Amino acid sequence: MTHHNDPLAHAQHTAHEWLKVVAERLGTEDRNYTYRVLRAWLHLVRDRLTVDSTVHLAAQLPEFLRGVYFEGWVPSKVPIRYDTTGFTTLFAYEGGISPADVPATASAISAGLSALFSPGQLDHVFAQMPSGLRGELASETPTPAAAPRASAEHRRLNAMEDRVQALTDAVSALAHGLEELPTAEPPRSRAAKAAQEAHRILMVAGTAKR
Repeated sequence: MTHHNDPLAHAQHTAHEWLKVVAERLGTEDRNYTYRVLRAWLHLVRDRLTVDSTVHLAAQLPEFLRGVYFEGWVPSKVPIRYDTTGFTTLFAYEGGISPADVPATASAISAGLSALFSPGQLDHVFAQMPSGLRGELASETPTPAAAPRASAEHRRLNAMEDRVQALTDAVSALAHGLEELPTAEPPRSRAAKAAQEAHRILMVAGTAKR
């Protein structure tokens, strides 16, 4: 089959062009590495968004990368409220890199994708995330003179923001599970499931003990 007659040729070409842009931002010619860390970025950003925002962002991806983006997605489980530490750990695992390399890698990918998405698209996406996670993705750097104090204060505020959000989500899960809705399921069973979901939310956020 010639390139001219291949119905997937254009989609493949576009995906390779996106990989090329991201690879240039990463400073590498290794396409396998670029694909691996880009996939990690796509999955972790996706899972931190609401369903509507996830679908909106997907509309701007090339066909092949859109398939990668939605791979393993579970709409009923999002958004997952992981904090900066959780993001770093998951990114390092899925991307196959050191946790110390995650901030520079994630911000380089963000820079590359920002040039490919419509103007302001990633700003809208990042605005839905805690400031600490935005810094991890967009490489927000404080001025040198204020760095030590600002960094400590920044971490405290980020941690508080994540815990408050996790508690809010956990209470919401409990309230939803305990609502008096007509169902064949026993009230005690509904309550147990609600408690389990609330505990899962707190575990992801690092608020609950194992």
